[in-house]
Amino acid sequence: MPERPIPPIRDPQTTGYVAARMLSDGDIPPVDQNGNFVVGPTHEAHPMMAEPDDGLTGQVHEFVMKSSDSTIYPGIARDEGTFGSPDPDNPARLIVTTSRPKRYSRKAALYLPPGTHRDLPFVVGTDGPDRMLFVALDNLIRGGVLPPMAAISLRSGGGDAQGSQRGLEYDTMSGVYAEFVETEVIPRLEEDYGITLTRDPEKRIAMGCSSGAAASFSMAWYRNDLYRRVLSLSGTYINQQWPWNPDSPMGAWGYHEDLIPNHSRRPIRIWMAVADQDLYNPNAMRDDMHDWVLANERMAHVLDAKGYDYQFSFVRNARHCDPQMKAQLLPQALEWLWREGVG
Repeated sequence: MPERPIPPIRDPQTTGYVAARMLSDGDIPPVDQNGNFVVGPTHEAHPMMAEPDDGLTGQVHEFVMKSSDSTIYPGIARDEGTFGSPDPDNPARLIVTTSRPKRYSRKAALYLPPGTHRDLPFVVGTDGPDRMLFVALDNLIRGGVLPPMAAISLRSGGGDAQGSQRGLEYDTMSGVYAEFVETEVIPRLEEDYGITLTRDPEKRIAMGCSSGAAASFSMAWYRNDLYRRVLSLSGTYINQQWPWNPDSPMGAWGYHEDLIPNHSRRPIRIWMAVADQDLYNPNAMRDDMHDWVLANERMAHVLDAKGYDYQFSFVRNARHCDPQMKAQLLPQALEWLWREGVG
């Protein structure tokens, strides 16, 4: 695999980037406004990210899901130390010959707030279990900022990018991952823990970082009957889908290149953040569709042009999926997503 280049530090005032409001250092975007903001360069954790001295008021239940229990994702993996090579006739297509069936088990966790557990709103997050999400939710619920809601935090089936189980789950341009959660995760949780989770798409948030953010947006784009609120950190809105699909030949780059600008506006509310040192061209494909900062800037452009309900933060002095960026902005993101929400 080619050496991953060091990402350049981007300037939010670069020609072609969205016009954004430059916030004072330490400030975060308001929870009652849409648009584009520049945050940083220092990142003090939001007060709602502090672990309560007396512990969480809610409960966290950990569990494991196995590939043998899934009809949707029976499991694949790319051989260790291998990657793929660009198709000489199509640089946007990566050929991977070393991916094969392989079983997996994934760790997962369910956060349940105190009180009644019927028709609960919820957040479903990728690359879990995510303690930061549980702490933020618990504090926001305790403080009356959010209503009681659950959080489902799922690890992927393993690996990364093309040819891996994680890549298959997160980078595929379809509603399959949403259907996996709906048909194989939610019924199990409801049976095992005696709860019911809301079927109202306005009361469901899909959340992720990197490819997990792209997966979260896909959950809402392809299945907005199930999800209409998205929280995206360092979103991988680039060309990383595998297997290559002629119906979506640019992978998630197609969201800002074609799908959003050329389709009617969908009922999606999205909060996004990207780091000034986010990923740039990290593999053998040189197709001009592997720039994370540019991809997120382009997302902000097309979301604004189509009149979407969105907020975008360009975060200075931060890296891909930076935990300090997340600790500063996660409570604000959850509150912004839920503003004027039902529940």
